[in-house]
Amino acid sequence: MKQATSVISPLMQQLSTYIAGAARRALPAEVQERAKHHLLDTLAAMVSGAPLLPGQRAIEFAALQGGTAEAGVVGTTIVTSAINAALANGMLGHADETDDAYYLALVHPGCAVVPAALAMGERERSSGLQLLRSVALGYDICARTSKSLGIEHFRSAGHSTHSFGGTFGAAAAAGSLSSLNARQVRHLLSYAAQQASGLSCWARDVEHIEKAFDFGGMPARNGVTAAAMVSAGFTGVEDVFAGDRSFFHAFEVYAKPKELVAGLGERYDIMQTAIKRWPVGYPIQAPLDALANVMAKHGITAADVEKVHITVDEQGARTVNGRTMADINLQYLAAVMLIDGDIDFESSHDPKRVKDPAVNKLRQRIELSGSAALSKTKTTQAIAEVTTRDGRILRHHTRAVRGSATNPMSREEVGAKAFGLLSPTLGRIKARRLIDTIWQLEKVKDVRVLRSLLQPPSKRTR
Repeated sequence: MKQATSVISPLMQQLSTYIAGAARRALPAEVQERAKHHLLDTLAAMVSGAPLLPGQRAIEFAALQGGTAEAGVVGTTIVTSAINAALANGMLGHADETDDAYYLALVHPGCAVVPAALAMGERERSSGLQLLRSVALGYDICARTSKSLGIEHFRSAGHSTHSFGGTFGAAAAAGSLSSLNARQVRHLLSYAAQQASGLSCWARDVEHIEKAFDFGGMPARNGVTAAAMVSAGFTGVEDVFAGDRSFFHAFEVYAKPKELVAGLGERYDIMQTAIKRWPVGYPIQAPLDALANVMAKHGITAADVEKVHITVDEQGARTVNGRTMADINLQYLAAVMLIDGDIDFESSHDPKRVKDPAVNKLRQRIELSGSAALSKTKTTQAIAEVTTRDGRILRHHTRAVRGSATNPMSREEVGAKAFGLLSPTLGRIKARRLIDTIWQLEKVKDVRVLRSLLQPPSKRTR
């Protein structure tokens, strides 16, 4: 049967051609280096997320599914289908708040894109260079999808930018590793659009299990599913972004379609994505930075503090005010910072510490407010104002938190953060080997070499 000729919009022509050629297209040196940073940071988030409740639920689910042995589940010896591995690893990647974030696009690209790319890379036995290029591509499409849907307006209407952006980013990454041609990419994007869903009521999930699925597991699974189906011969709509009842027609109130391809190949969104200095929610990064600066400059500790007032943007204030989970509760983390002098993974994930009388007593003296002025800034900012017992008022305004696009972490800093997250599960030897392998990933011929490095070691090799 002869197939009907379809009219393909210039936008879809440009986007599908770009995605189809991504695995063969060289990245600028600084973009390839940043892709390594985000790949390592996300792998570390997966490994550290494996022992947490969302991670354990994901691992248990994957173990029950069976499936063709195509890709590994991080932190375990489970090898399952690429689709199942992407779902589980996506949930591990956002099992807590350790993963990266693109705050101005309202997406967490890493926990969706990296699991999808890793799973498809293992299935296809892709090279390390192809994996890096697919990751950079996924970040571009993830962020641009959110921008094309209106970002905050889209979320305010109840949709989840994290889920929508993640699905398209994961599909692009997985599709590029599947060697799809431009026409097949058009079908890939149609299957991604049909699966794209998500409601921003994820904020009410107190155990972070559904949120881990919404941000990481679901979009990673959706993207790999779309790529696997098209690779198997599935065909679909030639241009899901244009024409009657299309994707942007469904969301025309918020839609800005041109944002999907704006600066594609010239501006890389992975360069705008932040790596978190501390393993806590992104809106808390700047407040901790501001508080740490006050403490360092004036040599104060919890014993010196009468009260603390922290100012952040309005959305951030709503997101992290007095939350149940430790790693997204600003007052708890500020109190721990003052008491311990810093924040580490253990202190930010300790449910018992949340009830500690000394911490709670200090928390009562920490106030949080949202600022309309800070909501309009182009960087994530915060002001910490500490009133001491002897009457001093000490203040610091963080305008570019370490790890953000305007103040990025160095390779050494990213490696140190990753080592701290990896070594408790993988052991010091494997953690160091994994980090060294990522730094030299462009020399790796088959990304399956990462599988054994992401599994817990035997007792003799720890």
